[in-house]
Amino acid sequence: MTSASAATTQAPAAAPAASTPASTAHATPTTVHDTGLLLLRLVLGLTMAAHGTQKLFGWFDGGGISGTGRFFTASGYPAGDAMAALAGLTETLGGLGLAAGLLTPLAGAAVVGTMINAIAVHGAGSFFAPKGIEYELLLTAGAATLALTGPGRYAADRLLPVPALRTPRPAHRLLAVALGVVIGAALLLVRN
Repeated sequence: MTSASAATTQAPAAAPAASTPASTAHATPTTVHDTGLLLLRLVLGLTMAAHGTQKLFGWFDGGGISGTGRFFTASGYPAGDAMAALAGLTETLGGLGLAAGLLTPLAGAAVVGTMINAIAVHGAGSFFAPKGIEYELLLTAGAATLALTGPGRYAADRLLPVPALRTPRPAHRLLAVALGVVIGAALLLVRN
């Protein structure tokens, strides 16, 4: 009887050991997924932030407000300096928000709106660089993807005190991207 009791006692102990590798294997794809989102956020977000600082401060061989303002005026936008400041702030803050994973749907929407204007200014005469829109389109799609999917686990959004901001509903993510598209399109309407 003692041997049977020992066998019965050992069987339940073996069951948790068998389920441990399965749960560990399940955690690995999630970690890889979140690491992939982090990589995308960092590269896309810091790239956009660098473009914004070119417009705002003239960093990285940028034009600063006055040089970028002249470009906006030549591209048909009224108040070129104001548009340069708006684009620079949107790219810098949206890019940093994406990189940090902070208010990710809104940060992604800001980049989407800005890139819609970049695509319009650059023109759709060609797809491939240097005269095409492939680069701008890739940034737009990446920002929209992050806004829709969320930033992953390695993000500042997870630290926000309001649960709706930590994990926005899919409808809110869609609304954020739609807002970026609408604001981007509205800015195109003021362009000559």
